[in-house]
Amino acid sequence: MSDPAPVHPARALWRLFEPVYAVTFLQPESRAAFEAAGLDGGWRGYFAGRSAPLGAVDAPPVIAAFFSFAPATVERALPQVWTHASPERVLTARTEGSSAALARLLAAVEPGRIEAAADALEGAVDRLDCAGRVLAAANAALPRPADVHGRLWQAAAVLREHRGDGHVAALVAAGLDGCEAPVLHCALDADREVLQPMRGWTDEEWEAAAARLVERGWLTARGAVTELGRSRHRSVEAATDLAAGRAWEGLPDGELDRLTAALRPIAAICRERMPVNPLAMPLVSPLSVPPVEPVAVPPVSPPAMAPADPRNQR
Repeated sequence: MSDPAPVHPARALWRLFEPVYAVTFLQPESRAAFEAAGLDGGWRGYFAGRSAPLGAVDAPPVIAAFFSFAPATVERALPQVWTHASPERVLTARTEGSSAALARLLAAVEPGRIEAAADALEGAVDRLDCAGRVLAAANAALPRPADVHGRLWQAAAVLREHRGDGHVAALVAAGLDGCEAPVLHCALDADREVLQPMRGWTDEEWEAAAARLVERGWLTARGAVTELGRSRHRSVEAATDLAAGRAWEGLPDGELDRLTAALRPIAAICRERMPVNPLAMPLVSPLSVPPVEPVAVPPVSPPAMAPADPRNQR
């Protein structure tokens, strides 16, 4: 039996910061903050929260950037949400809600470890090249929160959107459209009954996308993924990892291990409380994202930090 292929460092770290990011949509503190801002209903908070760094945008740029949501689903929220709350108010709500959620979830985590994780993720944000990554660039340009839980969440959000922007580029380069991508995902390891309504595609749109993938040789007539489809999917994931990897290049010896050790128990707690994120993706994917078990690691003392350079608060 051959050894499993090594996991790209960018993918391994994504598995750890994605659960931190996801608190902004499912935890009660986050929902309450969005509702207090006038955004009742989960989808209003979702579309406003993710798009607010771009300003009071209309639906078309968000349809393009979020990629795999049906246009009609986005149009039900945007631009109407901005009549209830300005982008600035939404940004305040998402930061306050996410910070409060993490403060509760991570109450038992040694504070120095949270500080170290926030410092390390912010360092990764400072190294990012956001060219061609609009959502990442917009999030990186926001001021950093003052509290450690807000800092941890915002850094995770920037890194998550950076990877997501690269993933969308890889999907487009592979010739997939916004409906074909989730159809292929369901053929691989996702649940159509969950994912299709969450993305808002009609049965007619879904079946038409599946037919296009069959014609291309990626799916069989019964909807099963072919070897060609698997190969193309692996290429997309490899391109995504490669595009996300530059943030983690050139780290000092041992820094990656220290970051992983600081994030692992944090991610495990968040994942335990949220097995499914708002994009209808398991935070522990059956095929590609094995669970991360909490481990006992020695307390990590945060390094002394110089005052923040405004040029780095991208």
